[in-house]
Amino acid sequence: MPQPSIEPDGATTFLAVGSHTHLFPGARCRIQGLPNPHTFAAAPHPLDLYLRFSDGAATDAELRTADPAGPVLHVPAYTTGAGTAIDARTWIVRKFTGTGEEVELTIGANSSIQTS
Repeated sequence: MPQPSIEPDGATTFLAVGSHTHLFPGARCRIQGLPNPHTFAAAPHPLDLYLRFSDGAATDAELRTADPAGPVLHVPAYTTGAGTAIDARTWIVRKFTGTGEEVELTIGANSSIQTS
């Protein structure tokens, strides 16, 4: 089981593995190394993540749970393994599922472009 990294300020960063080279509605990513995945899936809380995509590209990301839209995954700008620049985006997390030793996030709409 992957171990979370402990940052110098005491924060814990967990590995999240994306199923594709980028996120889009319906895409999934799996958070690894959580102490109790099923409890987390039922009651998610903010997390710092290191998000690795299927092409090997990676970036820091942040799961936020106090957003007015509900839980969101904020991903800063990054470059795919093929060299495509992807702008920073904040994605609504449509579903959390505890699957064995991981929590799978199902990505919903891009909340960065939604209007009220």
